[in-house]
Amino acid sequence: MRIFGVTGWKNAGKTGLMERLVADITGRGFSVSTLKHAHHNFDIDHPGKDSHRHRTAGAQEVLLASGNRWALMAELRGAPEPPLEELLAKMSPVDLILVEGWKRSDHPKVEAWRAETGNPLIAPDDPSIVAVASDQPMRLDRPVFDLNATSDIADFILGHVGLT
Repeated sequence: MRIFGVTGWKNAGKTGLMERLVADITGRGFSVSTLKHAHHNFDIDHPGKDSHRHRTAGAQEVLLASGNRWALMAELRGAPEPPLEELLAKMSPVDLILVEGWKRSDHPKVEAWRAETGNPLIAPDDPSIVAVASDQPMRLDRPVFDLNATSDIADFILGHVGLT
């Protein structure tokens, strides 16, 4: 499977860029899945729901299915967070998996960067960042795109992963 990431600091525009890229690339006829890293505790079901009751009772995995979608929840129960490669192996084949986060992994990525956050660029010290999408013009040793130039960024990603 082809993998390409969108990374950056908090509030840099990663999620908005991911959303626009998925719409653009699927609009071109490619199948896309996403994998998002969360640095905080999260939950996709809620107390009182049957699936939550199963998990809190001690189930290792709970698969919830309907006529519209299914979701598999796995409890780590103290085990370490699985590495990106292990999570990618659980995904069904598609043309492209877009990964949000995982800034320390070595897959190719575009860095989303907004000046207003005051955070430094990650790209100068990370060769896995092959392009930057920014709200400010800048000079770097790799391509720099306007953060809102979704089609241009999608062209770059598709070319980089060999889908053009």
